[in-house]
Amino acid sequence: MFERLGSTADGPPDHPSIFGGHEPLAPAVIRVRLPLANAFLIGEQDSGWVLVDTGAPGSAGMILKAAEAYFGPEAKPQAIVLTHGHLDHIGGLFTLQRVWPDVPVYAHELELPYLTGRSAYPPPDPLVGGSMSAVSPAFVPGPFDFQPRVQALQAGGLPAALAGWQVVFTPGHAPGHISLWRPEDRLLIAGDAFVTTVQESLGAALSLRPRLVHRPPAYYTPDWDAARESVRHLAALQPALAVTGHGDAMGGEDLRTQLDRLAQHFDQEARPKRGRYVTEPARTDASGVVSLPPVPLTGRLLLWGGVALVLTLLWSRRTPRRTR
Repeated sequence: MFERLGSTADGPPDHPSIFGGHEPLAPAVIRVRLPLANAFLIGEQDSGWVLVDTGAPGSAGMILKAAEAYFGPEAKPQAIVLTHGHLDHIGGLFTLQRVWPDVPVYAHELELPYLTGRSAYPPPDPLVGGSMSAVSPAFVPGPFDFQPRVQALQAGGLPAALAGWQVVFTPGHAPGHISLWRPEDRLLIAGDAFVTTVQESLGAALSLRPRLVHRPPAYYTPDWDAARESVRHLAALQPALAVTGHGDAMGGEDLRTQLDRLAQHFDQEARPKRGRYVTEPARTDASGVVSLPPVPLTGRLLLWGGVALVLTLLWSRRTPRRTR
């Protein structure tokens, strides 16, 4: 049984501050720190385990190394569970499904359009502020296709390693976003419903500092009303320890005080002051994206559009034309 918050008494030491580092956070819960995101191994060596999320592209090797360290050579999970299907949470899955071809992949049914090739996610929003937001148009919104292995996560049909856990529907950051809740010790895996670093800043995203309860990554949140209600739902659980898709674990009074404040003052402190989805959300259903609000014509957007046009014209003049 693993001890709480970073002890490696029963698991191999590997500093979590580096990419690929892993640490036991609570009984049968191990965090794997991946570039820009976290993944989690849930379970015990003798009774099976589940992988939660798979990180950005290039993360599969780090996950396999951590799995071998805790569960032995050629360790294979009972299932892969996705909190949602954004690229920084499913990037490792492209490789892992070749390594583990018979391992099922589970996601909420409202995530399936984006994981079965039917729809791309709503586009990211570079107008919300921060260096990560500015480069977010480079983050591919899909569609991704993991058929035939991906299937809907059913509350009554969870893998055995998730016995004692509950699935909490927490949309907003993604249409079918889920969190995982273990009432026995009040442990919450929140995904990106909220995070514990300022994910809109590239420096903070890489360093995980400062550590604080923070809104979902704003550049990829297309429904702020739903995101607010999800934070309020999770705050009402009063978790003792929360681990999120981005950032370090937080617990105790700091967690509860900051999470309560985020829930109570979400519109004033978390909702961006500007952006595509601030006042009107993307509309989605079981088939994927239905409609999108218009892109605001801000001065910044016009400036970057003008720069892009000039660069395109200059490049076209430099490019020799083909002759017949």
